[in-house]
Amino acid sequence: MKRIFVAGHKGMVGSAIVRLLQRRDDVEIVTRSRSDLDLVDQHAVTSFFAAESIDEVYLAAAKVGGIHANNSYPAEFIYENLMLECNVIHAAYEASVEKLLLLGSSCIYPRAVPQPMQESALLTGVLESTNEPYAIAKIAGIKLCESYNRQYGCDFRSVMPTNLYGPHDNFHPENSHVIPALLRRFHGATLNGDQEITVWGSGKPKREFLHVDDMAKACLHVMGLEKEVYGKCTEPMLSHINVGTGVDCTIRELAETIASVTGFGGKIVWDTSKPDGTMRKLMDVSRLEKLGWVYSYSLEAGLRDAYGWFLENQGAYRE
Repeated sequence: MKRIFVAGHKGMVGSAIVRLLQRRDDVEIVTRSRSDLDLVDQHAVTSFFAAESIDEVYLAAAKVGGIHANNSYPAEFIYENLMLECNVIHAAYEASVEKLLLLGSSCIYPRAVPQPMQESALLTGVLESTNEPYAIAKIAGIKLCESYNRQYGCDFRSVMPTNLYGPHDNFHPENSHVIPALLRRFHGATLNGDQEITVWGSGKPKREFLHVDDMAKACLHVMGLEKEVYGKCTEPMLSHINVGTGVDCTIRELAETIASVTGFGGKIVWDTSKPDGTMRKLMDVSRLEKLGWVYSYSLEAGLRDAYGWFLENQGAYRE
């Protein structure tokens, strides 16, 4: 029976991976809360791996947040993410872990990259300034995996998800991403009987969204590939794989869908004095499709699932 460590099991992606692994009878899931194991503490991480005989690692732990959080706490974002990646990846190597999967982010790609974004676009241009510290930390994680594979023959893999949403998302009014933020705001507006709601920007930028349960399935799919199969679809210096739907929508379309899902019948007002950000971010997912995986949730179905979870867990969701 494989012992699988899911780092970040209380987060949105980590908890989805745990739910999926729990369906299997051939694995033993190992988890630790931050109070029990601080991944930023090198000695603690090294001691954990030396004692636990871990076979596989899903590195889903990270300090994450939206534009406000990234702008407000850049030092924390780069330091904590760099440290936990270095500690877990090096300790996994020292403990002879069979496989490790690092979860990254689409923000690793340059701000002005051609769309859809291919894996080969990495390090070809300037990053988006609003989340550069976080992006640099994730790029370092990819290169850590590549370097340990090249020098030590490890089997450390990296997947780069598009924008994720779903159960156990962060619904903080300032530090959350666009879908949980809008779900919460539209829900409140519906309850209050508001006649209108204001959303930042013009609504014209286009974004791609992936339900977190689909992301978990993609992670297990990539980890289940034979080393030779995974290696054939990547290159020695390009070992990460994009994960997404390959389909995007405008923020206006997103807001209108969320209005429908939450039952909001008022007017959506667009505050064009606020920034739009990058006009389009779409992943090229052709590599993953060639490996036999495609998403299952449509955007509306995924949003209804996420909203249902929100309604059932009010007062318990992360903030």
